[in-house]
Amino acid sequence: MKGAVATLLLCLPTLARAEGTTSQGFSFLTSFLQMIAALTIVVGLILLTRHFSSKLFGGTPTARFASKHIRLVETRYIAPKKALILIEVAGEYLLLSSTEDGLTLIKQVNVLEEIEVLEDAGLVRGRLFGLFRRDADGRKG
Repeated sequence: MKGAVATLLLCLPTLARAEGTTSQGFSFLTSFLQMIAALTIVVGLILLTRHFSSKLFGGTPTARFASKHIRLVETRYIAPKKALILIEVAGEYLLLSSTEDGLTLIKQVNVLEEIEVLEDAGLVRGRLFGLFRRDADGRKG
């Protein structure tokens, strides 16, 4: 499939050139086909360059410069241009405040483990079904 596409793209400029030699006037179709072929070749070269440069230099640029010791855990906005930021630096959690003036350390937080609190799914499901039953019974009556 890729070979057929490559062959077609290589033949398009030749076909356009052959059509241009038979007619003496300007042909929009010929110009359009030449433009599409040139664009395809340029985009293909850009993609090939990106592929080989990532293999040569080792991964994506963001992956190479990603920090292994600093992690943004959570950001909570409390007002326009004001936020609380929880970051982890080498295993320690720091609570920072972000304002227009800059960042300020509020305190070091001791977090033992992350606990996710969920309501009992059975109770929530029962309440939802109860609402739908009442609504359906109200429409019938």
